[in-house]
Amino acid sequence: MRKLVIGCGYLGRRVAAMWRDAGDQVFATTRHAAEANRFRADGFKPVVCDVLDAASLAHLPPVDTVLYAIGLDRASGASMRTVYVDGMANALKYLPPPGRFIYISSSSVYGQSDGGWVDEESPTEPQEESGRIVLEAERTLSSFSARRHLRALSEDSHIILRFGGIYGPGRLLRRAAIERGEPIVGDADKWLNLIHADDGAHVILATEARGTPGRVYNVCDGAPVRRRDFYTELARVLGAPALQFVLSKGEMPPHEMANRRIRNVRMMEELRPELRYPRYVAGLAASV
Repeated sequence: MRKLVIGCGYLGRRVAAMWRDAGDQVFATTRHAAEANRFRADGFKPVVCDVLDAASLAHLPPVDTVLYAIGLDRASGASMRTVYVDGMANALKYLPPPGRFIYISSSSVYGQSDGGWVDEESPTEPQEESGRIVLEAERTLSSFSARRHLRALSEDSHIILRFGGIYGPGRLLRRAAIERGEPIVGDADKWLNLIHADDGAHVILATEARGTPGRVYNVCDGAPVRRRDFYTELARVLGAPALQFVLSKGEMPPHEMANRRIRNVRMMEELRPELRYPRYVAGLAASV
Protein backbone atom coordinates (compact mmCIF):
# COMPACT_ATOMS: atom_id res chain seq x y z
CA MET A 1 0.00 0.00 0.00
CA ARG A 2 0.98 3.63 -0.44
CA LYS A 3 1.39 5.88 2.60
CA LEU A 4 2.17 9.59 2.98
CA VAL A 5 3.60 11.32 6.04
CA ILE A 6 3.09 15.09 5.98
CA GLY A 7 5.43 16.28 8.71
CA CYS A 8 7.99 13.49 8.99
CA GLY A 9 9.56 14.55 12.29
CA TYR A 10 10.09 12.92 15.68
CA LEU A 11 6.85 10.94 15.64
CA GLY A 12 6.14 10.81 11.92
CA ARG A 13 9.50 9.32 11.10
CA ARG A 14 8.88 6.41 13.45
CA VAL A 15 5.60 5.67 11.71
CA ALA A 16 7.20 5.99 8.28
CA ALA A 17 9.87 3.45 9.26
CA MET A 18 7.25 1.01 10.54
CA TRP A 19 5.27 1.29 7.31
CA ARG A 20 8.45 0.84 5.25
CA ASP A 21 9.44 -2.25 7.25
CA ALA A 22 5.96 -3.68 6.62
CA GLY A 23 6.57 -3.41 2.87
CA ASP A 24 4.54 -0.28 2.16
CA GLN A 25 5.63 2.44 -0.22
CA VAL A 26 6.16 5.50 1.97
CA PHE A 27 6.22 9.10 0.80
CA ALA A 28 7.48 11.75 3.25
CA THR A 29 7.31 15.51 2.91
CA THR A 30 10.14 17.89 3.71
CA ARG A 31 10.95 21.52 3.02
CA HIS A 32 14.68 20.88 2.62
CA ALA A 33 16.64 19.17 -0.15
CA ALA A 34 19.28 17.87 2.28
CA GLU A 35 16.61 16.10 4.31
CA ALA A 36 15.14 14.70 1.09
CA ASN A 37 18.45 12.93 0.50
CA ARG A 38 18.32 11.46 4.00
CA PHE A 39 14.78 10.25 3.37
CA ARG A 40 15.92 8.47 0.21
CA ALA A 41 18.74 6.81 2.12
CA ASP A 42 16.18 5.60 4.67
CA GLY A 43 13.98 4.07 2.00
CA PHE A 44 11.33 6.80 1.82
CA LYS A 45 10.22 8.68 -1.28
CA PRO A 46 10.72 12.39 -0.49
CA VAL A 47 8.23 15.03 -1.55
CA VAL A 48 9.76 18.51 -1.30
CA CYS A 49 6.95 20.90 -0.42
CA ASP A 50 5.71 23.36 2.18
CA VAL A 51 2.14 23.48 3.48
CA LEU A 52 2.42 27.29 3.41
CA ASP A 53 3.34 27.27 -0.29
CA ALA A 54 0.19 26.10 -2.08
CA ALA A 55 1.91 25.71 -5.44
CA SER A 56 4.42 23.25 -3.97
CA LEU A 57 1.56 20.94 -2.91
CA ALA A 58 0.36 20.29 -6.44
CA HIS A 59 2.49 17.14 -6.67
CA LEU A 60 1.31 15.40 -3.52
CA PRO A 61 0.92 11.73 -4.53
CA PRO A 62 -2.29 9.71 -4.33
CA VAL A 63 -2.04 7.31 -1.38
CA ASP A 64 -4.16 5.00 0.74
CA THR A 65 -3.34 6.60 4.10
CA VAL A 66 -2.11 10.04 5.12
CA LEU A 67 -0.51 10.83 8.47
CA TYR A 68 -0.64 14.58 9.05
CA ALA A 69 1.86 15.44 11.79
CA ILE A 70 2.93 18.99 11.04
CA GLY A 71 4.53 20.83 13.96
CA LEU A 72 5.75 24.37 14.45
CA ASP A 73 9.29 25.18 13.30
CA ARG A 74 10.00 28.38 15.18
CA ALA A 75 13.00 29.07 12.96
CA SER A 76 10.67 29.47 9.96
CA GLY A 77 9.27 32.75 11.26
CA ALA A 78 5.68 31.68 10.54
CA SER A 79 3.06 31.97 13.27
CA MET A 80 1.53 28.87 14.81
CA ARG A 81 -1.92 29.73 13.46
CA THR A 82 -0.53 30.14 9.94
CA VAL A 83 1.21 26.76 10.08
CA TYR A 84 -1.57 24.78 11.74
CA VAL A 85 -4.72 26.33 10.30
CA ASP A 86 -3.71 27.80 6.94
CA GLY A 87 -1.30 24.93 6.32
CA MET A 88 -4.06 22.39 6.96
CA ALA A 89 -6.41 24.17 4.57
CA ASN A 90 -3.76 24.31 1.85
CA ALA A 91 -2.90 20.63 2.16
CA LEU A 92 -6.54 19.56 2.01
CA LYS A 93 -7.14 21.57 -1.14
CA TYR A 94 -4.37 19.83 -3.07
CA LEU A 95 -4.26 16.37 -1.55
CA PRO A 96 -5.68 13.57 -3.72
CA PRO A 97 -8.46 11.94 -1.65
CA PRO A 98 -7.00 9.20 0.58
CA GLY A 99 -8.91 6.37 2.16
CA ARG A 100 -7.74 7.38 5.62
CA PHE A 101 -6.48 10.73 6.97
CA ILE A 102 -4.98 10.63 10.47
CA TYR A 103 -4.38 13.99 12.13
CA ILE A 104 -2.00 14.37 15.07
CA SER A 105 -3.68 16.88 17.35
CA SER A 106 -3.03 17.65 21.02
CA SER A 107 -4.70 17.27 24.39
CA SER A 108 -4.07 21.01 24.80
CA VAL A 109 -7.55 21.48 23.28
CA TYR A 110 -8.89 20.71 26.76
CA GLY A 111 -8.80 23.60 29.20
CA GLN A 112 -9.58 21.86 32.48
CA SER A 113 -7.34 22.93 35.35
CA ASP A 114 -8.90 21.32 38.43
CA GLY A 115 -7.04 18.01 38.27
CA GLY A 116 -10.15 16.11 37.21
CA TRP A 117 -10.50 13.38 34.60
CA VAL A 118 -11.03 14.25 30.92
CA ASP A 119 -12.27 12.08 28.05
CA GLU A 120 -13.17 12.71 24.41
CA GLU A 121 -16.64 13.97 25.37
CA SER A 122 -15.28 16.62 27.75
CA PRO A 123 -15.66 20.31 26.76
CA THR A 124 -12.87 21.71 24.59
CA GLU A 125 -12.31 25.17 26.04
CA PRO A 126 -8.53 25.69 25.92
CA GLN A 127 -7.10 28.44 28.08
CA GLU A 128 -3.87 28.89 26.15
CA GLU A 129 -3.52 30.27 22.63
CA SER A 130 -1.74 27.18 21.31
CA GLY A 131 -4.67 24.99 22.37
CA ARG A 132 -7.14 27.29 20.64
CA ILE A 133 -5.10 27.12 17.45
CA VAL A 134 -4.92 23.32 17.53
CA LEU A 135 -8.68 23.18 18.05
CA GLU A 136 -9.19 25.52 15.10
CA ALA A 137 -7.08 23.19 12.95
CA GLU A 138 -9.24 20.24 14.03
CA ARG A 139 -12.35 22.15 13.02
CA THR A 140 -10.79 23.08 9.69
CA LEU A 141 -10.22 19.39 9.00
CA SER A 142 -13.74 18.41 10.07
CA SER A 143 -15.26 21.17 7.96
CA PHE A 144 -13.39 20.05 4.84
CA SER A 145 -14.30 16.43 5.46
CA ALA A 146 -18.01 17.21 5.74
CA ARG A 147 -18.21 19.38 2.60
CA ARG A 148 -18.26 16.81 -0.16
CA HIS A 149 -17.74 19.23 -3.02
CA LEU A 150 -14.15 19.68 -1.83
CA ARG A 151 -12.16 16.83 -3.28
CA ALA A 152 -9.58 16.39 -0.54
CA LEU A 153 -11.59 14.19 1.80
CA SER A 154 -14.75 12.16 1.60
CA GLU A 155 -17.15 12.56 4.49
CA ASP A 156 -15.89 11.05 7.74
CA SER A 157 -12.64 9.71 6.29
CA HIS A 158 -10.53 11.47 8.91
CA ILE A 159 -9.54 10.48 12.45
CA ILE A 160 -8.19 12.90 15.06
CA LEU A 161 -5.65 11.76 17.64
CA ARG A 162 -5.24 14.09 20.62
CA PHE A 163 -1.80 13.28 21.96
CA GLY A 164 -0.59 13.88 25.47
CA GLY A 165 3.03 14.81 26.04
CA ILE A 166 5.35 12.77 23.81
CA TYR A 167 8.64 11.70 25.35
CA GLY A 168 11.41 9.31 24.35
CA PRO A 169 15.08 9.21 23.36
CA GLY A 170 16.26 12.71 22.53
CA ARG A 171 13.03 14.22 23.79
CA LEU A 172 13.05 14.52 27.56
CA LEU A 173 11.68 17.87 28.64
CA ARG A 174 13.94 19.84 30.99
CA ARG A 175 16.70 17.23 30.82
CA ALA A 176 19.51 19.76 30.43
CA ALA A 177 18.30 21.90 33.33
CA ILE A 178 17.92 18.86 35.57
CA GLU A 179 21.43 17.66 34.74
CA ARG A 180 22.75 21.11 35.70
CA GLY A 181 20.95 20.89 39.03
CA GLU A 182 18.65 23.82 38.31
CA PRO A 183 15.33 23.98 40.19
CA ILE A 184 12.12 23.40 38.26
CA VAL A 185 9.77 26.35 38.33
CA GLY A 186 6.13 25.28 38.61
CA ASP A 187 3.61 23.43 40.72
CA ALA A 188 5.04 19.99 41.48
CA ASP A 189 1.60 18.56 42.31
CA LYS A 190 0.02 19.15 38.90
CA TRP A 191 -0.57 16.26 36.53
CA LEU A 192 1.29 15.21 33.40
CA ASN A 193 -0.30 13.04 30.69
CA LEU A 194 2.31 11.20 28.67
CA ILE A 195 2.93 8.71 25.88
CA HIS A 196 6.27 7.22 24.86
CA ALA A 197 7.07 7.98 21.22
CA ASP A 198 7.33 4.31 20.28
CA ASP A 199 3.91 3.60 21.80
CA GLY A 200 2.52 6.67 20.03
CA ALA A 201 3.68 5.27 16.70
CA HIS A 202 2.03 1.92 17.46
CA VAL A 203 -1.21 3.74 18.32
CA ILE A 204 -1.14 5.39 14.90
CA LEU A 205 -0.81 2.03 13.15
CA ALA A 206 -3.63 0.67 15.30
CA THR A 207 -5.71 3.70 14.30
CA GLU A 208 -5.15 2.93 10.64
CA ALA A 209 -6.19 -0.68 11.17
CA ARG A 210 -9.09 -0.32 13.61
CA GLY A 211 -10.00 3.35 14.06
CA THR A 212 -13.53 4.55 13.35
CA PRO A 213 -13.68 7.28 10.67
CA GLY A 214 -14.85 10.62 12.04
CA ARG A 215 -13.79 9.62 15.56
CA VAL A 216 -11.56 11.42 18.08
CA TYR A 217 -9.18 9.46 20.33
CA ASN A 218 -7.09 10.63 23.26
CA VAL A 219 -3.59 9.17 23.04
CA CYS A 220 -1.74 8.74 26.33
CA ASP A 221 -0.59 5.90 28.53
CA GLY A 222 -3.61 6.29 30.83
CA ALA A 223 -1.43 6.67 33.93
CA PRO A 224 -1.21 10.40 34.73
CA VAL A 225 1.75 11.28 36.92
CA ARG A 226 2.47 14.19 39.22
CA ARG A 227 5.21 16.46 37.91
CA ARG A 228 7.17 15.87 41.12
CA ASP A 229 7.24 12.11 40.57
CA PHE A 230 8.09 12.27 36.88
CA TYR A 231 10.96 14.73 37.16
CA THR A 232 12.31 13.11 40.32
CA GLU A 233 12.51 9.80 38.46
CA LEU A 234 14.11 11.51 35.47
CA ALA A 235 16.76 13.02 37.74
CA ARG A 236 17.39 9.61 39.27
CA VAL A 237 17.94 7.80 35.97
CA LEU A 238 20.15 10.67 34.77
CA GLY A 239 22.23 10.53 37.95
CA ALA A 240 21.53 14.23 38.39
CA PRO A 241 21.57 16.23 41.64
CA ALA A 242 18.57 16.05 43.97
CA LEU A 243 15.64 17.84 42.41
CA GLN A 244 14.04 21.01 43.75
CA PHE A 245 10.77 22.71 42.76
CA VAL A 246 10.02 26.40 43.22
CA LEU A 247 6.78 28.23 42.58
CA SER A 248 6.78 31.06 40.09
CA LYS A 249 6.89 34.50 41.71
CA GLY A 250 4.99 36.11 38.86
CA GLU A 251 1.76 35.36 37.05
CA MET A 252 1.63 31.80 35.76
CA PRO A 253 1.67 31.41 31.96
CA PRO A 254 -1.41 29.64 30.55
CA HIS A 255 0.39 26.35 29.94
CA GLU A 256 1.33 26.18 33.64
CA MET A 257 -2.35 26.35 34.57
CA ALA A 258 -3.15 23.07 32.83
CA ASN A 259 -3.96 20.38 35.37
CA ARG A 260 -6.03 17.42 34.20
CA ARG A 261 -5.93 13.64 33.97
CA ILE A 262 -6.73 12.23 30.55
CA ARG A 263 -8.52 8.93 30.06
CA ASN A 264 -7.42 6.61 27.26
CA VAL A 265 -10.32 4.15 27.60
CA ARG A 266 -11.63 4.72 24.07
CA MET A 267 -8.15 4.27 22.62
CA MET A 268 -7.55 1.03 24.49
CA GLU A 269 -10.99 -0.48 23.84
CA GLU A 270 -11.40 0.48 20.17
CA LEU A 271 -7.83 0.65 18.82
CA ARG A 272 -6.40 -2.07 21.07
CA PRO A 273 -2.73 -1.06 20.86
CA GLU A 274 -0.12 -2.96 22.82
CA LEU A 275 1.73 -0.37 24.89
CA ARG A 276 5.34 -1.22 25.60
CA TYR A 277 5.63 1.53 28.21
CA PRO A 278 2.29 1.82 30.04
CA ARG A 279 4.05 3.60 32.93
CA TYR A 280 6.58 6.41 32.85
CA VAL A 281 9.22 4.60 34.93
CA ALA A 282 9.90 1.99 32.25
CA GLY A 283 9.57 4.62 29.53
CA LEU A 284 12.18 6.89 31.09
CA ALA A 285 14.60 4.01 31.63
CA ALA A 286 14.37 3.18 27.92
CA SER A 287 14.79 6.81 26.85
CA VAL A 288 18.01 7.87 28.58
